[in-house]
Amino acid sequence: MDIFLTLIINGLSEGALIFLMASGLSIICGLMGVVNFSHGTLFIWGGYTFVWIYKMTNSFVLGILVAVISVFLLGIIFERFFVNKVYGNAPAQILITLGLQIIFTDLVRLFWGATPIAVGRPAYLAGTTIIGGVTIVHYRIFLIVVGLIVAFAVGYILNNSKAGMVIRAGVQRPDMVQALGINIKLYFTLVFAAGAALAGLGGALYAPLVGNVVSTAGAYNQILAFIVVVIGGLGNFVGTAKGCIFLGIMGSFVAWFAPPLAVVANVGLMAVVLALKPEGLFGTAVKK
Repeated sequence: MDIFLTLIINGLSEGALIFLMASGLSIICGLMGVVNFSHGTLFIWGGYTFVWIYKMTNSFVLGILVAVISVFLLGIIFERFFVNKVYGNAPAQILITLGLQIIFTDLVRLFWGATPIAVGRPAYLAGTTIIGGVTIVHYRIFLIVVGLIVAFAVGYILNNSKAGMVIRAGVQRPDMVQALGINIKLYFTLVFAAGAALAGLGGALYAPLVGNVVSTAGAYNQILAFIVVVIGGLGNFVGTAKGCIFLGIMGSFVAWFAPPLAVVANVGLMAVVLALKPEGLFGTAVKK
């Protein structure tokens, strides 16, 4: 039972971390219809920026803030100069975002080197607590709390705010929204940048969890994010959240009981979902 509870907590924290990256990808893919293969490089830019600031200032919070703001600005650059040229053209989106992924990942290696950079957790999040034989890692609880806060905040904005209504309407009829005097292009830029910032937040929080930041982490976590978006259903934000929890807990148990199958299980699950329920396990995909 102790191992079972420990694996559940580990799985929830892994799911929360995947959610921080996948939620941004779900927003960009689902709401804007952009197939974004540059999400992984936004993730590692968040990680490297966090480590850089954290090591210079010894401030965990400042490192997180600078990482999120930096990747938000990077998202604006990506959208304004590259992505907005290819709306509605999926093959071009794949090519241009894949190119951005390669170029900006190489820039990371140029600035910070190709070898992993070690980073620790702040003292107030570094400990563990044992309750009834179950070891609870404080940093993993912190990840779960951050994931819940982000999930509720983004869900509220999308479903209950004027901005969410404009974004949903703009995706369906951008010409009509523009005719009402609303600058829908600005909304799209901000949505893309917000999705990028979530990837940056995920990258910043990922580094202390694994103890280092490395340029190859972006591609691996991007694959996980795409798997979650497929499982949850494209454009289904709640489905993405459920998919993250499911994938996180499944990954935790598979890694414990059958480590060699840890990666295969994720890809295998996505293949089964695509074959049997292409719209995703947790809802109906948005039809465009």
